[in-house]
Amino acid sequence: MKAYYITQKEIDDFRCYLREEEKSDNTVEKYLRDVKMFAKYYSGKITKETVIAYKHDLISNNYAIRSINSMLSSLNCLFSFLGWDDLKVKTLKLQRQIFCSEEKELTRKDYEKLCRTAEQKHNKRLNLIMQTICSTGIRVSELQFVTLEAIRKGKLIVSMKGKTRTVIIPKDLKRRLCDYAAENNIFCGMIFVTKNGKRINRTNIWREMKNLCVEAHINPEKVFPHNLRHLFARVFYSIDKDIAKLADVLGHSNINTTRIYIVSTGTEHRLRIEQMRLII
Repeated sequence: MKAYYITQKEIDDFRCYLREEEKSDNTVEKYLRDVKMFAKYYSGKITKETVIAYKHDLISNNYAIRSINSMLSSLNCLFSFLGWDDLKVKTLKLQRQIFCSEEKELTRKDYEKLCRTAEQKHNKRLNLIMQTICSTGIRVSELQFVTLEAIRKGKLIVSMKGKTRTVIIPKDLKRRLCDYAAENNIFCGMIFVTKNGKRINRTNIWREMKNLCVEAHINPEKVFPHNLRHLFARVFYSIDKDIAKLADVLGHSNINTTRIYIVSTGTEHRLRIEQMRLII
């Protein structure tokens, strides 16, 4: 059986390929991180057996199934690019989730607590970032499109991953963002920036949100920017009940991705089961 080797050249070429495919910076970073992690495990020759062994190692190390599949997809993408199709492995089968874990479910009450705590800590920027994500459903990486010019028009033009969509800004959010811009001498461009005027880093947002958890009395495992997007999706769907429209609003190409966002909360699912009253 033919043996293959992943060297720095293969990694650099893969990076160039991903850029040419117009993958986002975060996607490129994620794919390369997965590839480098695999290369660190197996620095020698690579065969189909070593890739399968790596897959089993991930399982035995208790990685979440979605995480394992994501890492394997990154590797399969690399193998396809290099023409090493005989190394590609199957991802794990995962039954569609019908409700989300209560431990990881960010509720509206939790969200309100986080915003109040940020306000009490005089962190107005974080407070508005959370409200912007949760009231529009944008990704944290799309905060760069929240500019003063867009706010004044009442809508964002988000262009990511080769797709462009229009996102409506609620009137109350528009007013608060304009006030924030005036208070911080922001006359044009991005609203959420550092003191040096640079785009705020997603890691900093993640860290600042985690720091609110103790005072807000919320489990840190459920507090991260993307969970605000999930909360937006659940609230939007509860009003409209149109999953196709929600997919367009969120910028999803595959409606099955949108289904993940609107699964019942653990609390709601438990309530439905109890309401069945089938215990005699």
